[in-house]
Amino acid sequence: MKWIDLRSDTVTRPTKGMREAIAVAEVGDDVFGEDPTVLRLEERTAALLGKETGLFVASGTMGNLVALLTHAGRGDEIILGDQSHTFLYEVGGCAGLGGIHPHVLPNLHDGTLDPSAIEAAIRDPSNVHFPQTRVICIENTHNRCGGIALSPEYCDEVGELAAQHGLAVHLDGARLFNAAIARGVEPSRFTESVDSVTICLSKGLGAPVGSVLCGGQAFIDEARRMRKAVGGGMRQAGILAAAGLYAIDRHVDRLADDHANASRLARGIDELDGLSCEQAGEGSWSNLVFFGVDGATIGRPDLDARALAERLKERGVLALPLGTKSPRIRMVTHLDVSSSDVDMTLDALRSSLLGT
Repeated sequence: MKWIDLRSDTVTRPTKGMREAIAVAEVGDDVFGEDPTVLRLEERTAALLGKETGLFVASGTMGNLVALLTHAGRGDEIILGDQSHTFLYEVGGCAGLGGIHPHVLPNLHDGTLDPSAIEAAIRDPSNVHFPQTRVICIENTHNRCGGIALSPEYCDEVGELAAQHGLAVHLDGARLFNAAIARGVEPSRFTESVDSVTICLSKGLGAPVGSVLCGGQAFIDEARRMRKAVGGGMRQAGILAAAGLYAIDRHVDRLADDHANASRLARGIDELDGLSCEQAGEGSWSNLVFFGVDGATIGRPDLDARALAERLKERGVLALPLGTKSPRIRMVTHLDVSSSDVDMTLDALRSSLLGT
């Protein structure tokens, strides 16, 4: 059976050209700062994001953790969204490993945090009862808010607010290149007013491993120490960095194909009785498609998100139901998903809903 894997854009496999780049990668010991391919990746990514320098890390979770450990200390506080990846899906690392207190605000429908709520959440530094607010964290694109791309103007607004209060801004930009494609701007436009940013190489860009944390030179110097502290010092990492360089040079513009496939998938899903998909409408959507399942509307009250995902699996389509009680499913388009795969997925959904 040919599997159409829509669970995530992390399931991509290295292309032939990427494997060849890995095979001939020039390497050295990165802990000694001697891996030339890692250095090229860090420099190239930092330039694309308008930052002084970068740091290659094993994952986006590690990148976010290292950034927060660098910006804040034990007992300090960060402000972040209740639907953010850092809060929901990173094992509470900033609190568990860094002793950093999360101050959680509700994400609005468009993935943003209300600037007035952010300002109200900033602690009075003169009050000895309070932790010290150090960092505001934002996410772009925003995973749990439908893969929506936050605007550059919003990033500027948060950055200006942070500067007024002497705070840092960290941008979880795991899918920042998707945001750039969705908004039609350069990636650096989102990072002009933030102090640090993490981008992921192993999602839509298709590399097998790795992320890059970028910021100022002094920040990255300390972040390198924090990376070592959490076990992220890698040796001949150029083998991995070569895949990242290949992806950045060849796989960014093609993200538009993933967005087009996601849009067509969303529209097709929304036309099916029992399913509803917000991404079928207007908006700065990217490659993530979330949809609700209501089997009762087609006379199948037992057909919930998990049951529908199981039926899809029987038909060769892998999708991600969101938890045991959520009525939603996530599908993600990527470089291993073609236009014909979208058609086959819609056919599988129709037959799954009909029970044929």
